[in-house]
Amino acid sequence: MKINKKKRKFIYLISPDKIDNIHLFSIELEKILRLRKVSFFQLRLKNYKEKEIISIGRKIKKICKKYKTKFIVNDKPFIAKKIGADGCHLGQKDMKYSKARKIIREKIIGITCHNSKILINKFIKLRPSYIAIGAFFKSTTKRVRYKANISLLKYAKSVTKIPIVTIGGINNKNYKKLLLNNANFLAISGYIWNNKKYKPYEAIEKLK
Repeated sequence: MKINKKKRKFIYLISPDKIDNIHLFSIELEKILRLRKVSFFQLRLKNYKEKEIISIGRKIKKICKKYKTKFIVNDKPFIAKKIGADGCHLGQKDMKYSKARKIIREKIIGITCHNSKILINKFIKLRPSYIAIGAFFKSTTKRVRYKANISLLKYAKSVTKIPIVTIGGINNKNYKKLLLNNANFLAISGYIWNNKKYKPYEAIEKLK
């Protein structure tokens, strides 16, 4: 599946780690997607059972479809297929790209390449839908193990036309630096869901 890079819907929104009340979360997500700034929504529920992820995912899929947002499932191609998601995202410890491609065929597959030129060069040969690099800033979502910089973003842009998703601690104070250096999408989570100053949809509004 090809990604439309012309639109300025540059946000790749990642879900919070927990969704305790899907009804309340759905209301909040609708407020966010209604702003038409989010290209992707990734469901990332590491400690949930498959049945729970499928149940939550099917409800979120309807909202994403309504606002023409690509719905991505983290880690699990089989669940992405069951839900009918637009694709899945693979980390370096997840299923191999070739196997995931056989499961979800032409749908979106993104791959984490951390801060490694070696991984970037390895995976762009497989022609994924996008590659994700980072972390560019200190993250409140998870411990930063791989620190990236603007020179890596410039390198990635120089060796491939595959869309680049930048990750790690992105917020309203630092996001413009990444866009000015031609990042295609900004993966954001903690700034939206854990923001003590703004509600989730207000935090999204700050990214212009």
